[in-house]
Amino acid sequence: MFVFAIIIAVKLINLQFVDGEKYRELAEKNTTRNFVIPASRGNVYADDGSLLATSVPKYDIRFDAVTVSSSDFNKYLPGLSVELSKMFGKSASYHQNKLRKARANKNRFLLIAKNLGYSDYIRIKSFPLFNLGPYQGGFITEQRTVREHPIGKIAERTIGHEQKDKPGTYSVGLEGAFHEYLQGKNGKRLKQKIAKGQWKPVFDTNEVEPQDGYDIISTINVNIQDIAHHALLKQLEYYEAEHGCVIVMDVKTGEIKAVSNLGRTSKGTYYEKLNYAVGESHEPGSTFKVMAFMAALEDKVIDTSTVVDTKTGMKVFYNRKIYDSHRGGYGEISAAKAMEVSSNIGLATIIDEAYSKEPQKFIDRINSFSINEKIGIPIKGEGKPVIPGPGHELWSKNALPSLAYGYNLKLTPLQTLTFYNAIANDGVMVKPRFIRELKVWNQPVKKFEKEIINPKICSQSTLDQIQDILKNIVERGTGKNLYSPYFSMAGKTGTAQTEYWMADWDENRRYVSSFAGYFPAVNPKYSCIVIIHKPSTQKGYYGADVSGPVFKRIAQKIFTDSPLIAEVTEIDKEERRIGADYKNYYKEVQSTEAMIPNVIGMAGMDAVSLLENLGLKVKTIGTGTVSKQSIEPGNNITKGKQIILNLS
Repeated sequence: MFVFAIIIAVKLINLQFVDGEKYRELAEKNTTRNFVIPASRGNVYADDGSLLATSVPKYDIRFDAVTVSSSDFNKYLPGLSVELSKMFGKSASYHQNKLRKARANKNRFLLIAKNLGYSDYIRIKSFPLFNLGPYQGGFITEQRTVREHPIGKIAERTIGHEQKDKPGTYSVGLEGAFHEYLQGKNGKRLKQKIAKGQWKPVFDTNEVEPQDGYDIISTINVNIQDIAHHALLKQLEYYEAEHGCVIVMDVKTGEIKAVSNLGRTSKGTYYEKLNYAVGESHEPGSTFKVMAFMAALEDKVIDTSTVVDTKTGMKVFYNRKIYDSHRGGYGEISAAKAMEVSSNIGLATIIDEAYSKEPQKFIDRINSFSINEKIGIPIKGEGKPVIPGPGHELWSKNALPSLAYGYNLKLTPLQTLTFYNAIANDGVMVKPRFIRELKVWNQPVKKFEKEIINPKICSQSTLDQIQDILKNIVERGTGKNLYSPYFSMAGKTGTAQTEYWMADWDENRRYVSSFAGYFPAVNPKYSCIVIIHKPSTQKGYYGADVSGPVFKRIAQKIFTDSPLIAEVTEIDKEERRIGADYKNYYKEVQSTEAMIPNVIGMAGMDAVSLLENLGLKVKTIGTGTVSKQSIEPGNNITKGKQIILNLS
């Protein structure tokens, strides 16, 4: 006993002074722990305050069939089964057998329901047996926070979402771009372990208070987004296209009002697959002709009346044939006409003749339009523009004429639209903007103002000519089928071959159809680009046929829903002609002589009023002003006599 007592004493001394600190830390670690208190992620709103993304709690309900006593299980099972049947369907006997089987198998984690909202969670929590709690009733709750989009799948890629394989990680869209603002800061609370794996707070207050994330007010307009989405979807489905995108931008501010990206699934349906609008660089085709033409105008190597020979629809450049879509060609036409009919030969001829000896001059002018660098938007994945010059690996003798009509270079849809938006904005290139401000508890924290990329992309004279050409393209050029007398549009059609380097291209031709422009044509409010990849060639592939109608549908719908109001300026300004007509009318009315007055040159409506007041019956032929009267001036007036007025 003495030896045993000595051993115990030695062990106690060892625990106290030698290994004491280690065991005290281990005991504290196993009995107390700092738990993370997740911060509430900020919401994403549309420009009018509509919710685009928000965090909501979801509940999974499970049942511990072992912890419930036999008496309680048998007593409440029938009532619980009836309530489950009412809530989830299937018969009460089905649910009763399911629960009995779980008890027989000693299942302590039987799934009852997944992804319940808060109201359904409160409801199921009150069911018989479950209302006894986790120990007596075997009710197990697993709560988690999920991100939801109230407007559904529309603009899902632009808004962004949580990575499925990495919960809490956001890398795409607005959610990814502004994650640092949205995520907030997690808090901490010290808890102590108690029986059966339960933990209780040690103190009444948190160690570190959580800070909720900021709310983001985006530039997206829900109405315009809905219009763009469905207009694009309708066209993709009809043409059985591989994928497509639409962007709508506010001309003055650069605010992005809508972005729709739809890709085709193996089942033939479409969803927000990839952010084509921001990330997909491709050969733009004929929409680039505007940039090439602007360069030639700005360098004064041509004017709009310069005559260019487009031959008979085919011309050889450096041993390579270039074709126009119009069979037989256009012959000799003006440079402006070449743009209106989108002649590949016309643009290639203009650029090659003007710059073949100084190709770098053309590249420098193109680069001065600020389209050779990334825009630098916060959304990840922006494609890099490629505009090769002399010395570049893509440069060759054919590079210059190819560039003229949109090949041998790459731009993203957003980069192309930014250029067209600058044309609509009187030459001022503004940076596309996806966010207006940050708020916390509805209080402004930070505002994002308009940014200017290039204060003037070209001279005003060049800009005026380009604006006229874009308007004429819709009125009488390749986009004439889109023309409407009720609202004006301006823009450029585009049709580009894609994957033409593939061996099977002749048997299976693929195209990219596009339309870029703005509306209205005068004092534009919105710019827009529509890109559709690989439409069915059996149904059509030209930009005017495939992408143009989407542009028109968007413009028409926006105009119908939000018509532009024409304001009358200088309302008190006197019109000379009206004033002269009034004086002439007033003079004749004041005449007290009972004679036929001279009404020649007077407005028809005034002459009729005057003569009828004198007791004559008046008959008019034609419209306009009086050119002839049947009774000569100076004759006596006979009440009820007819006088005939010829108007022209």
